[in-house]
Amino acid sequence: MDPVSEFKSKSGLKRIYTAFFYSIDGFRSAWRNEHAFRQEVGVFAVGAIIALLLKVSAFEKLVLIGVLLLILIVELINSSIEAVVDRVSLERHPLSKNAKDFGSAAVLLTCLLAIATWSVVLYNRFI
Repeated sequence: MDPVSEFKSKSGLKRIYTAFFYSIDGFRSAWRNEHAFRQEVGVFAVGAIIALLLKVSAFEKLVLIGVLLLILIVELINSSIEAVVDRVSLERHPLSKNAKDFGSAAVLLTCLLAIATWSVVLYNRFI
């Protein structure tokens, strides 16, 4: 069995084109199967609108939206870890629990970063 995926042989624009559609499939799968992802997309949508309406600099708007986007990115990575762990085995194992808990902790830290970032920007703007 060849350890390299057959998809790795694609290069150039064809690889980018194919990867784009795999990414769209990933978004669809996350939307269908991950409740937390759907919640975080809602938070992102509301937060992005608020950030765009705030009377803050363009850089601050970028940071506010960027930190919300980071939550989605980390959630997708967390969901990937959970899927791989479940694919390997559904039996309970301490290492499986650790992997899932580490991913969850990463999402939590990203959410705390978002809260801190928004707090600082809003504090500087309104207080």
